[in-house]
Amino acid sequence: MPQSIALWDLGLAFGVSFLICGFLILSRSWHLKLTMRRDDGRAVQAAHSQPTPRVGGVGIVAACIVSLIGLGVERTDAVTPLFVLSLMPVFLAGLLEDLGFRVRPRERLFAAALSSAVAVAVLQMWVPRADVPGIDWLLNFTPLAVTFTLFATSGICNAFNLIDGLNGLASATAIIVASCLAAVAFQAGDISLAETAMVLSAAFAGFLVLNFPLGKIFLGDAGAYTIGHLLSWLAVIIMVRVPDVTPWAIILIFFWPVADTLLAIYRRRVGGRPAGAPDRLHFHQLVMRGLEITLLGRRRRQLANPLATLIILPLAIMPALAGVALWDKPFAAFLALSASAAAFSLTYALALRVSCRRGRNLLAAFGSYEPSYSSGHRA
Repeated sequence: MPQSIALWDLGLAFGVSFLICGFLILSRSWHLKLTMRRDDGRAVQAAHSQPTPRVGGVGIVAACIVSLIGLGVERTDAVTPLFVLSLMPVFLAGLLEDLGFRVRPRERLFAAALSSAVAVAVLQMWVPRADVPGIDWLLNFTPLAVTFTLFATSGICNAFNLIDGLNGLASATAIIVASCLAAVAFQAGDISLAETAMVLSAAFAGFLVLNFPLGKIFLGDAGAYTIGHLLSWLAVIIMVRVPDVTPWAIILIFFWPVADTLLAIYRRRVGGRPAGAPDRLHFHQLVMRGLEITLLGRRRRQLANPLATLIILPLAIMPALAGVALWDKPFAAFLALSASAAAFSLTYALALRVSCRRGRNLLAAFGSYEPSYSSGHRA
């Protein structure tokens, strides 16, 4: 792979994403009534108060489509350009929600599963193994393997949607995941997949520089769900093309969105609420509100929001780096995943306890749990 071609591909992905998102920001007076819902700032999980276009996913998706098609033309071993067809169901469902057409969470999850079904049909790939005795045997049966793949990849789509709650958090996490997948592919000798992952990272970066720290534009559902689809399928492709990659390392790389989502499901089930009901107790919300309550004051949201992202990102990077280091060591990766899960749970519990000891009832401070349509940031 000539270095000039790699740099050109990275520059193209970054430039298309940046220019389209920049245009959407500069032209917001033309389209803000359509691209920012009136109830955004009042949503239970809102992390902002200013009217902001929530269609940053348009720029990211355009950049990814252009780049993936370009890579497919340049390299015979690249992911087939037909893969971009699989983006359409989940992207369009998310975009309709972003534009105020009230696409229910189950409908968006169905769209994510439909996108994954298209990917299965186009790529003829699915999760090949789990490195778990018994489950690996079941995955030898194609219908079960495909069903598991649809469930897992749709879950990752939803996970990125759930962590999109602070300026830069979802897109920076996506860059971490894409870069770590690139590192795994490079170590395994699959340079084409490594380049694909870095191109996706560049597309996400083109949005990130406009979203962080001031939140001039948001990902929206279209962006968050599509990022989850792209990255989850890149992981599937790596596992298929590189038999030595352990799924435990892949989970480590995706640890932060997966852990936050599983905790949210557990928290809501224990509280007797539907798993899809919004609340204000995601890890990122806890950090942001804790900063406001204990240090900055409630009127410093514009500072607390990006500062919370900076606090969380090192926590997201550490398990991902462990996944890179242990990419072909199943047992060690499993132990690292177990340690990461324990640390995540203990840190979350400690943060809740410390916040309450500051003389505030955090649950009361965060308000009710009534279902509400999401803000520009999902939660």
